[in-house]
Amino acid sequence: MQRNSKIPESQARRGPIVLVGMMGVGKSTVGRRLAARLGLSFVDADEEIEKAAGMSVTEIFERYGESYFRDGERRVIARLMDGAPKVIATGGGAFMQDETRRLILDAATAIWLDADIDILVDRVGRRESRPLLKNRDPRTVLTELAAVRNPIYALAPIHVKSIAAPHEVAVESIMEQLTAWH
Repeated sequence: MQRNSKIPESQARRGPIVLVGMMGVGKSTVGRRLAARLGLSFVDADEEIEKAAGMSVTEIFERYGESYFRDGERRVIARLMDGAPKVIATGGGAFMQDETRRLILDAATAIWLDADIDILVDRVGRRESRPLLKNRDPRTVLTELAAVRNPIYALAPIHVKSIAAPHEVAVESIMEQLTAWH
């Protein structure tokens, strides 16, 4: 299989590529690799929120609550959506916010990176900085979130399944879908 390292010309005119999906699906890891393949910059929205706030996502949740975090998240993502081609990884709840979702769907190519619950449970167990999982059973939380969020994530025009394989497999699938979509 020949690897296309160039971004399709129509994508360059379209602006950013935004990865959406559940926590633990690999948006940041896949996003970094996708950006490298496409020769674009990569931005992790959660890291940008932490820089802007001067504290971690967990601290923001603990001090100010989820609605405060979501408002800051919306403002940061709006700033990142400057029309320049880049790959942006969003937090799991970003696409659930109406205004943020409209902005992403209007100004970017949204890609839903999806995975089965078993894969997500395994992956989220590797990090303890997930505010929505604090003192709760990850499988229960992820199952409940998926029931609510997956129909919204499905609004993204491109859907890629992340499997228990190297992240490069997901990157290759995204490349194929971007080429087919354009």
